[in-house]
Amino acid sequence: MSNPKRILILGPESTGKSTLTEDLAKYFGEPWVPEYAREYLDKLGREYRYEDLVKIGKGQVALEDKIADKAENYLFCDTDLRVIHIWSEHRFGKTDPWVFEQIKERKYDLILLTDTDLPWTPDPQREYPELEMRNYFLDLYTKLAEESGFPYHLISGNKEQRLKKALEII
Repeated sequence: MSNPKRILILGPESTGKSTLTEDLAKYFGEPWVPEYAREYLDKLGREYRYEDLVKIGKGQVALEDKIADKAENYLFCDTDLRVIHIWSEHRFGKTDPWVFEQIKERKYDLILLTDTDLPWTPDPQREYPELEMRNYFLDLYTKLAEESGFPYHLISGNKEQRLKKALEII
């Protein structure tokens, strides 16, 4: 079994995380881990609650670990538990201890932090189209990337520029 480099794509909503993740996976011919929350929330049929966030987090971790078995050199992860932490604190003022434990335990070789310079794309699961709020969340994600101890880089520009920069970094 291989031990692929795990590359986390992290950032506020509507900043091109999924696009970059898919583009990198396609370029390298490696698997990528989608954002489990999308599937979970699509099926939920109600507003999410605090308790849902741990379920989403556990689903994300399980999905990442399952897909990691298929990766040879790289595993591209569209989000991680830092997103659960940020949303939990923002919406409910608290984060489940399990989320913190997992954030400490799970290792990434690189974090690519997506900038807010792309135009907002409406989506039923997105909540904050205002650039001020998007930058507020970018500051929070940047702080978490710094605290992680993993190398991280801010990825800006259009789709092609982002892919080019990410490839240079990798």
